[in-house]
Amino acid sequence: MPRLISIPILTICLFTVTYAVNLQSPLYPAYALQGGAAATSVTVAFAAYVGGLMPTLLLLGGLSDRIGRRYPIALALCLGAAATLLLMQFPSWNTLVIARVLLGIGTGLATTSGTAYMTELLGMAQARTAALVVTSATSLGFGGGALATSISLGLQGQTFLPASYLSLVVIAPLLAILALALPRADVPRPVSPLRLPYFPAGTWVFGAAMALAWSTTGMTIAIVPLELAAKGLQGWIGLVVFLAIFVGFLCQPLARRMQNGSALTVGFVLVPLGFAILLVGVWMNALALVLIGTCVTSAASYGFTYLSSLAEVSLRAGPDRARATAGLFVYAYFGFSVPVVAAGALADWLGRLPAMAAFAVAQIVITIVVSHIWKGRLRRSDIGKE
Repeated sequence: MPRLISIPILTICLFTVTYAVNLQSPLYPAYALQGGAAATSVTVAFAAYVGGLMPTLLLLGGLSDRIGRRYPIALALCLGAAATLLLMQFPSWNTLVIARVLLGIGTGLATTSGTAYMTELLGMAQARTAALVVTSATSLGFGGGALATSISLGLQGQTFLPASYLSLVVIAPLLAILALALPRADVPRPVSPLRLPYFPAGTWVFGAAMALAWSTTGMTIAIVPLELAAKGLQGWIGLVVFLAIFVGFLCQPLARRMQNGSALTVGFVLVPLGFAILLVGVWMNALALVLIGTCVTSAASYGFTYLSSLAEVSLRAGPDRARATAGLFVYAYFGFSVPVVAAGALADWLGRLPAMAAFAVAQIVITIVVSHIWKGRLRRSDIGKE
């Protein structure tokens, strides 16, 4: 298969894997109501995704170095279809938890192998372009699934069988077959299939930034929908989840024109600023502020921070690009899950708004500390060069 065709097919495959991940987000309140789940239960089910993804990143991040890039991507597509079909057949809160675990495993397999594969297809000289393609495809996927279900519910009414679910179940297996037909661009390596992530020297701050940024996205996807549903605004949940990711996609071309360090700095500023605006919007019951704050955090999380981090890690990883990508996502998904679960527990104790406020304070403090340490090390490094 010509590479001119292979790159679009790989891009669509990565989009579809991540499209499946947030497909259920607009139905979270309905699943929770059906199962009588509290805020903690909601965030634990949300974090079940990371429960499947994190072991995959920790143990199988370098699997594609051994078996090739195509097979993990095809398997990820099949897992996404299986998880969605499971929810269609048995719509319940417990089933959602199982589905989220399967989706986590699929995302871990696809993002590590997909990033390395795209770089190999485009060539090392275009590593930043490869990172842009991957971040664009996955950002659109993460946001597009939630929007598709929201639109489906708007057209069909409240249902546990939205058309968006059906589209994924039909398309994903077909794409899995196409993925297996893609050309092999990597050189097989006789390495163990169980390989730990790799953390290239000097990339810790990009990992920390990803953890901070994606913890904000996790709060927006998990906690904010509960608050919107409680205020009778559940019709806006899909749009909020979509904006939480899509605006970042729109900012990626701008981030690409910047140095990775400069883009990271912009992310450090926008993440706490955006969540502060969102928090005020929730507090004042002002939907416009919620949407604006969501857009600002999205610009940081999936725009400046995501692209600069993935590009920097890819450039520094050498032949261990798949394992290095796994290492970056270990940071990211630690932030995506642990603070959200903690906030859910705090929400059951104090209420959702105080829990969001506590998260905002912690976020600001950690951002200041991390950026201060990073800038201090950069200054010392510059002095050492003189």
